[in-house]
Order: sequence, then C-alpha cells, then structure tokens
Amino acid sequence: MKGFKIIEWLGDRIRTVDQTRLPHEEVFIELADHHEVAEAIKTLRIRGAPDIGVAAAYGFVLGSQNITVDSRDKFLSELHLVRETLSLSRPTAVNLFWALDRMNRIAQSGKDVAQIKAELLAEAQRIESENDEANRLLSEFGAELIQDGFTILTHCNAGSLATAAYGTALGIIKMAVEQGKKVKVYADETRPLLQGARLTTWELLKEGIPVTLITDNMAGYFIHKGEIDCIIVGADRIAVNGDVANKIGTYTLAVLATENAIPFYVAAPVSTIDPSISSGDDIPIEERSPDEVTHIQGVRTAPEGVPAANPAFDVTPHYYVSAIITEKGVIREPYVERLGTILASNRPSGKSRSSKRAARFFR
Repeated sequence: MKGFKIIEWLGDRIRTVDQTRLPHEEVFIELADHHEVAEAIKTLRIRGAPDIGVAAAYGFVLGSQNITVDSRDKFLSELHLVRETLSLSRPTAVNLFWALDRMNRIAQSGKDVAQIKAELLAEAQRIESENDEANRLLSEFGAELIQDGFTILTHCNAGSLATAAYGTALGIIKMAVEQGKKVKVYADETRPLLQGARLTTWELLKEGIPVTLITDNMAGYFIHKGEIDCIIVGADRIAVNGDVANKIGTYTLAVLATENAIPFYVAAPVSTIDPSISSGDDIPIEERSPDEVTHIQGVRTAPEGVPAANPAFDVTPHYYVSAIITEKGVIREPYVERLGTILASNRPSGKSRSSKRAARFFR
C-alpha cells in the first residue's frame, strides 16, 4: 500500500503493523529479538505466508545479533536454537521454513561470526526484495486473467498485510485496476478471526477499490446468482501435485466454483510451493485455540463448556484449482509436471531469474 510499509528493518529491531488491532487502530510495534518475532507470528500480529517468511528472516538476524560468543561453532549452536524458536511459531505456512532454511544455509557457509552476521542481514534484505518483485510479477500475470467489469470473490486476506509487499490475490486485483479495468470485489468475512472483514476490506478501501463484505455462508448465494466472475485466493502451502492449503473455508469456495463453472485461482509466490510435500494429505494443519470460535474479539458468543474445533486451514485438491498464479507465470494442469519444472528452474544459481521474460513459462 502506498505510504504504508508493513515490515521495516531499523538496524537493531523491526517495526511492523499489529494486524490484530486493525481496522480500528493503525498501531506499529517494534520487535527487538527473535522471541518477540516468534510470539508476534504465533499471535497473528504478523500473519500471511510471505509476510511470515520476511519477518522470520529478520527474526533470524535479530537472534544472530544478540549472540555474543566469538567461536563459530558456539555461535552456530546458539543460532540453531534461534531457528528452532522461530520454526515453532506456526506449522502450516511453508514460507516460514523456506526463509529459515535460506538463512541457515548462509550461516553454515560463513567463515567467522562477524561475516555470518553481515551476510545474514544481506540475505534477509534479499528475501524482502525478492518477495516484493515476486508479488508484482505474479500480479501482472494474474491481471491478464481479469476482464474489465469482473466481480471477484476473495477469502481471508492476501494483500500487502499478508505479504509485506504488493499482495498476491489482492495484488492481482490492484494491478487490474491500475491497468484501467473496472472491477468489484466481494470479500468473505473469514470466520473465526475475520481477516476478510477486518483486513481485506480495510486494504481495498484504502486503495479505492469497490468492495462488498459478505459472511462466509453467503458465498454460494452470490455465486449461484451469477454475480461472481472468478474467485482468487492466496495460499499458505502448495504441494507438488497442486493441492493447496489456505485459510479454512477455501475448499468450500473451490467446490462451489467448480459446481457453478467459474474459475478458481490461487495466487502465491514459488516460495509457497513445498517440494517435500507430494500431496495435500501431508500438509500439517494448525489447530488453534477453541476460544477463537467461542468468542468474537473477546466477547463470548457460545455457551460456557461447549467444545469447539478450530482448524486454521483446509486443503483444496488440485482438480478444483483452475490455475496457480506465480511470478513464473500462470500454471495449469498437469501440476506435477509444471510445478516440477518451476521448482527446478528456481534452484539457486547465483543469477537472477526473476525478469518477466524469464518468468513466462506457461500461459
């Protein structure tokens, strides 16, 4: 968002917006060590897979800066504990582990403590920069799928708040508007934590993009009436067969889209694809506190003593996904073959592969 930096490196701490306070208050918090970063991720003050990845990278840097030993071996031993603390903050968003793995590779390759600390900061800044470029590229590719006059349904929040950059699902919508297309958006409220109601509508209103808020269980009504032209969502983890983990309720929308013959698009950077996961059956699903279901922003809405389930994500099978939109292009079936090609092309080579010419793999 213009004039609104989601995460900012301040030299010895990071400054970020507290997403739990939105939309009522725009409050920034400063986090000075990796424990504070991990807690902010766990409590959803920092949320959204790419945003978590960027924050974790800087949390790794903060952890390294607070280690005072001179011995390389002792330093790496303590840095391992930093990595463990950050990795336990949330289990589903793969960008967290992707970023930590990148940072760990840099640490292991360093010759001494001073060099490692300097290179870790440089790597975190690269992760932030690459994330921003990936957001813009995938938004350009995705905007080509949006026609003038489209009405788009989205779920949860996959904008700047979730990505620390331009956005994925909302980035595509913003890019379409910048291209001069007139679009409207329906935003699911996204129970139980209302990321759609609190965050997506807030972002779109700031961008001047027409948005209508609906409850999650209204989506089928508007789709069946023919008022929705496509659905675009983000992702927290994508298996190599194209199965997608995203905020709970996404699977329902994908089934509704297929039944009503409208496209269901997933927008995510390549870092969200997990090469170690062959299918969605292997994606860990975070189970959060029942209080998030029995209460709304601290106010109890259910009787005392009633049990509540609270899986934070669900998995949409690949055959419901019309396309996966990445910075490498618009990917369609067969996902196993095409995502495999993208993952192979994305292995580190020492040269940038992020130009739009290099990115146009599939259409």
